[in-house]
Amino acid sequence: MIVKIALLALAVVIMTIYSGLYLLKNNDDPSKAKIKKALKLNLFTFVPIMVMVIVLLFPTASSRAAEVEAAAAASSDGLKYIGAALSTGLATIGTGYAVGTVGSAALGAISEDQSILGRTIIFVGLAEGIAIFGVIISILILYA
Repeated sequence: MIVKIALLALAVVIMTIYSGLYLLKNNDDPSKAKIKKALKLNLFTFVPIMVMVIVLLFPTASSRAAEVEAAAAASSDGLKYIGAALSTGLATIGTGYAVGTVGSAALGAISEDQSILGRTIIFVGLAEGIAIFGVIISILILYA
């Protein structure tokens, strides 16, 4: 059962990549409405499949106390890994957005006045620091 769901998730990922490449190559619409629609469709299929995989992979506790304790320890370890992955993943997504915004503004400012290069690099570096904070939080979650 779990293998079938994992294969279904893999098929959705492959279809997402293929359809994205196809739409980027063959889309003549300047508003990119088809790409946005395809992305929404893929997200609304991929996210529920991943939730089902996560729910089915957690161990179920039985009536015996030793198995309950072992399952609780295993599920808390699993939640620890999920928390570490979320902190790193969300921090890097935020970093990508911040560096993209700050970097493009910095390039525009440098093209007008080249003497402010040092100051703009500092702002881009501050934006990149968000990812480092996410990694530090992940390390604290995993080893503390």
